[in-house]
Amino acid sequence: MSLPPGFLDELRNRISLAQVVGRKVTWETRKSNPGKGDMWAPCPFHQEKTASFHVDDRKGFYYCFGCHAKGDAIGFVKDTENVGFMEAVEILAREAGMQMPARDPKAQERRDRRAELAEVMEAAVRHYRMQLKTGQAAEARAYLDRRKLDAAALDRFEIGFAPDARQGLFQALTAKGIAADLVVDAGLCAKPDDGGAPYDRFRGRIIFPIRDARGRCIGLGGRAMDPNARAKYLNSPETELFDKGRSLYNHGPAREAAGKGKPLIVAEGYMDVIALVQAGFGGAVAPLGTAITEDQLQLLWRIHPEPVVALDGDAAGLRAALRLVDLALPLIAPDRSLRFALMPGGQDPDDLIRAGGPAAMQAVLDAAEPLVALLWRRETDGKVFDSPERRAALDRALRAALGRIGDPGLKAHYGEEIRRLRAALFGYGGGPAAGAGPGAGPGGGPWPGSARRGRGFVRPAAPLPGTRSSLLATAGPQAEEQLRESIIVAICAAHPGLVSEFEAELDRAEIRDPELARLRDALLVQAATGAEPDPQARAALDRVLAVPHVAVAPPVRRGGDAALARACLAEELARLAARRGAEAELEDAIEAFPAAEDEALTWRLGQAAAARQRAEHARLDDTSDMGEDRDALSGFLDRLIEARVWEKKKG
Repeated sequence: MSLPPGFLDELRNRISLAQVVGRKVTWETRKSNPGKGDMWAPCPFHQEKTASFHVDDRKGFYYCFGCHAKGDAIGFVKDTENVGFMEAVEILAREAGMQMPARDPKAQERRDRRAELAEVMEAAVRHYRMQLKTGQAAEARAYLDRRKLDAAALDRFEIGFAPDARQGLFQALTAKGIAADLVVDAGLCAKPDDGGAPYDRFRGRIIFPIRDARGRCIGLGGRAMDPNARAKYLNSPETELFDKGRSLYNHGPAREAAGKGKPLIVAEGYMDVIALVQAGFGGAVAPLGTAITEDQLQLLWRIHPEPVVALDGDAAGLRAALRLVDLALPLIAPDRSLRFALMPGGQDPDDLIRAGGPAAMQAVLDAAEPLVALLWRRETDGKVFDSPERRAALDRALRAALGRIGDPGLKAHYGEEIRRLRAALFGYGGGPAAGAGPGAGPGGGPWPGSARRGRGFVRPAAPLPGTRSSLLATAGPQAEEQLRESIIVAICAAHPGLVSEFEAELDRAEIRDPELARLRDALLVQAATGAEPDPQARAALDRVLAVPHVAVAPPVRRGGDAALARACLAEELARLAARRGAEAELEDAIEAFPAAEDEALTWRLGQAAAARQRAEHARLDDTSDMGEDRDALSGFLDRLIEARVWEKKKG
């Protein structure tokens, strides 16, 4: 929504910053001077005992001399209420008695309609709260007492009771002059098919008001007192106010608590949320009778980047958690994910808190598992992987799941974690496998060129004359780098259609061999203009394609396999970029050596070395996210590099 010129200035003029801030702080009377609008208090943004938070009410700005927080009334509401800019403006505009501008000519009409329905909902809440104090609600009060809800909790959550009467609410509201159609449109009553008088939707139920982030009552939830009721819990139907797939129970208070550093906990029901809040976990919310939807996930991430999903510890709770994994995978990013806290022994949060207190709940939250752990559990729990087929099926399922992650960097980290878990499950990968000895290669087998004799190994034989004259031998220490650059150019030459697809990556690639760099540029020009390379460039490309170690590479040799070529090109470009970044980090660290001879430099050098190692061995494409399933080209290159065949070995 665009605000008209002068609207914000008028809003700031109408409100008192000291009054807005005063709802969140206790003023230091000895230091403050209300007459001059000069106010001081302990800062609401960080824990302190001294009054370092200053409000200049006349200028409309605040500043903390401790944490350096600063801003105006809108910024203060944004930060303390954990809301967006427009929501903060709307909150302050309501306080100042200012009407928010309409989006279009009909917007005001719709706004007035929703305001009418919200007033009807508030009238219903007041009616149900009064009914909880009557004799008809004795059983309901006893139930709430057994659930340890005292008078303060009943008031805080505005819990009420709907007697088992067909038109109790309808008659009470219409008697106050509320139109019958508004009562029906608010979802409080329904019209029978025979055209008779509307009847109450909620009968014989404990009532839980559902409020939106702004505090408006938009719907109701009802818990049946009759154990034989068709539905234990019943929510309001979809209305102009209420969309249960886009709403959360306790949304507003949880958002405020999360803004103050409390964890955001997603429970299953109303009673779980109430129990959590009473135990000190103010950032608790619940979906409304259905599995968490994508819209609710987005709401949760607006409140907190990593909500903790605390589901019941029974089979149904675990199934709900696993379904949520599928929903979340395409939506997660480096700055938003989920953690899962499964309750022990089939309990729910309410049971756990009543049995063990807040400390028991905190222990479960501290042990919450990341999303990747739930993904791994789903694919492996209760399964046996005692055959190649079963292991291949696991790999396929995991690749399919990881393929749904959109962020490339996050996907790579998931791949690393899955490789680690897979290695632990199958007993290899993270270190020498069982039976591996000195000189053992990947998976515990011998390195290329070596042979077992008893418990020892024979050194590789001296290179043949053809090997000594090969690219790897003649290029010296830069053999591996030149081979990778040659493979990249050769794949592009053998599959010209890939050049346009990887244009940005090829253009950024730092190819250091001058001739290969010129050939890369010629291929980019060809892809952009359609012009064939000049004879000199064509001859140079043919020479690259004829290099023995390049010519036998599968993506070059198999000219018709575009999928293999695409995967290999993407991998080699990623490896080259990773290696260049690692080298740059190492150079920066070395340059800093004289001025940073401390643990920080040691750490940087270690990080650079680790980055280089990842550049050599990490696989970034889907076909290798689990480690050992390497394609022909990667196996070929790894064997050449690991064996260091260009070095002359001592006999």
